Amino acid sequence: MRTSIKILAAAMLCTTCTAFGAGGGQMPSMGSGGMETHNSGPQSPEDQARSQYNAGVRAVGKADELGADAARQTDAKKQAKVLEKSKTAYVAAMKRFMKAVELYPSMYEAWNYVGYTNRKIGNFEAALVAYDRALALKPGYLEAIEYRGHAYLGLNRLSEAKEAYLTLFASNRKLASQLLAGMQAWVGGHRNNAEGIDNAMLESFASWVSERSTIASRTAGLTREGGSAAW
Repeated sequence: MRTSIKILAAAMLCTTCTAFGAGGGQMPSMGSGGMETHNSGPQSPEDQARSQYNAGVRAVGKADELGADAARQTDAKKQAKVLEKSKTAYVAAMKRFMKAVELYPSMYEAWNYVGYTNRKIGNFEAALVAYDRALALKPGYLEAIEYRGHAYLGLNRLSEAKEAYLTLFASNRKLASQLLAGMQAWVGGHRNNAEGIDNAMLESFASWVSERSTIASRTAGLTREGGSAAW
């Protein structure tokens, strides 16, 4: 049990910094003409959706901080307690994002966060559905591709996680490095607790991750951090 909690905390810490670093900032309320508005009149469904989205982003920030705190805990009971608080915050955030997409179904950023919050509480299949919806609304949405890569890892769908990484590596090295960090955490966690993973599969994936890490390090100077790697 102690090992499982530590693995979960490490995985949460590994992806804690990705929420706001992957295009997760708040949105201003907009009037019908696309201008920011501060009036106190009735809000449009789109404005209501943005309000829900912004509240969700704040809740995600709180949840991410709790996840990072849990990863630092050395006492298993304290760690479990903080993780439970983090999960509660993610659920609260998810409800906000679900309300946002109910009000404004084409808000792909909110769908992305529906996926993120589901993934953080272990609902990987639901997360994939939300990421796919975000990508249907905005094809090539790199932030959703990165987040979906982490969900693939949660389901041990390693070939699809690899594809996500290669897509990111060719387009945005910063997001690629975040997914690679998740892959490294997955390898470390499963070496401590295989959870039914075939050893040959684990070692093959570990070797691939190591090779990609070497390639990324050797080519880091060829592109600006976070910029396009294609030339």
